[in-house]
Amino acid sequence: MQHLSNGAKYSTWHHPYTPAPAYRRRVAYFSMEFAIDQSLKIYSGGLGFLAGSHMRSAYDLQQNLIGIGMLWQYGYYDQVRQSNNHMSVLFQEKHYNFLEDTGIKVTVPVSDGQVVVKAYCLRPETFGTVPVYLLSTDLPENDAMSRSITQRLYDGNELTRVAQSLVLGVGGAKVVDALGGADLYHMNEGHALPLAYYLYNKHGRKAEEVQKRLVFTTHTPEKAGNETHETHLMHVMRFFGPVPTHEAMTISGQANSPMLDYTLAALHLAHRANGVSQLHGEVSRDMWGDYPGICPITSITNAQNRRYWADPQLAQALAQHDDEGLVRRKRELKMDLLTYVANQTGTRLNPDALTIVWARRFAGYKRADLILRDPARLEKLLTSAKQPIQIIWAGKPFPTDQAAVSTFNYLVDVAKTLPGCAVLTGYELELSRLLKEGADVWLNTPRRPREASGTSGMTAAMNGAINFSISDGWMPEFALDGVNSFIIPPADLSQSADEQDIHDRDAMFDILEKKILPLYYQHPDRWLALMKRSMSDVYPQFDADRMADEYYKVMFV
Repeated sequence: MQHLSNGAKYSTWHHPYTPAPAYRRRVAYFSMEFAIDQSLKIYSGGLGFLAGSHMRSAYDLQQNLIGIGMLWQYGYYDQVRQSNNHMSVLFQEKHYNFLEDTGIKVTVPVSDGQVVVKAYCLRPETFGTVPVYLLSTDLPENDAMSRSITQRLYDGNELTRVAQSLVLGVGGAKVVDALGGADLYHMNEGHALPLAYYLYNKHGRKAEEVQKRLVFTTHTPEKAGNETHETHLMHVMRFFGPVPTHEAMTISGQANSPMLDYTLAALHLAHRANGVSQLHGEVSRDMWGDYPGICPITSITNAQNRRYWADPQLAQALAQHDDEGLVRRKRELKMDLLTYVANQTGTRLNPDALTIVWARRFAGYKRADLILRDPARLEKLLTSAKQPIQIIWAGKPFPTDQAAVSTFNYLVDVAKTLPGCAVLTGYELELSRLLKEGADVWLNTPRRPREASGTSGMTAAMNGAINFSISDGWMPEFALDGVNSFIIPPADLSQSADEQDIHDRDAMFDILEKKILPLYYQHPDRWLALMKRSMSDVYPQFDADRMADEYYKVMFV
């Protein structure tokens, strides 16, 4: 089933500890992206941020878990600017001297050829994670097309995307075999679906044997996040390996279907599945519950690793009830952010003004431009002499999503004409940290209920930024309106999208004008109390240690 090169250095998992008794089951965690450190550019957004925090907390808790991912030669992309400050996309080759060549090579059948895959290890001591094994096809044994499979995360070419799933799923499974095998395989999203057919073939072509070993996390109710491809294409690409296509589609609950739905297949072949917030679990059950034969869908709410994200001085001041130190440190962090903004954009912002940050993946339903949809009302707030606001946007659109790129460029153009506005490029781990540490208000405006979790607000709360959000994703589990956050009341979902947008826009401005601004400017003591309550309430429920523990208790059983 595989070949292991003679120079292999690894024959088992490499944890620097004996796993804690509660976490002894060997779990291999498959994800297309991991956001672990700014220097390791193998992620695009929230899915990667979540996976990176999971790997850190699994290490902190001494769990018997490893990560299986991809070593993207060009990363996702580098977000740069054109001469007019509009966004441009740069694909630049990356090299990482801190990854160790394991010596493990395996072959993966793709279409009519065999692709050689090499595994590199991100060792635990490098960034404080469990071992993460990253797969590359950029090898002299492969032809140019095969070498390109691991060049770009979420490649826009459909055939390449399918090949990437094969490398992650089948190549990753064979690497796990070379490392001594796993008790359980966790698919973080459906990208690694070929893993299920590999296990099916390996274990006597019995679906129940796959189900014993496989769990699945779905991260989005968005169609684009639930991948589908033509069944005939899957057959041609050898997506199912040696398993006959009709048999594979049958065990996937899609016999005779012209399309393979990755999520539906995963729900048939796993023994447990989960959404990533309580609300998303409900939405997922509504989406998929009418399909016979799927596994139970529970919910485990996403979280972020406190050790990585929380500013130590802010956390210490909170723990010591040092209000003066907390205010002082928050202002220092705000000044760091505003200095960065001035350096990148030439826009000098006011450290005394309420600073609102909107920063996340640019997708249409997230409505980055919602606050711009009442220009007169916005300009009045931006130019107020007594209670001004200022706004910073950041985020990386999918590089071929022209609508999202156009929204980004629109924001750039508008920011040139309005005072107190700036748009930043390069939204990766370090900029995300800087924005959360420096923001007064963290604005989140998805069209409900299309946000699965929205973990950026968790790390914002860890750093004293107040969430101002639609009641979607994780927010219903955290938010106490006016106590630890500000919530935009839900729109009527029976209304049109335009009507919902108008409702949310008007409610957002009302809350900003009547609640947030008076509190910030006129009652700083109450604002501080709100900030402290937010920082306190985010723990421990939204620390990834809770999440990593819950996966073992709920899913890895």
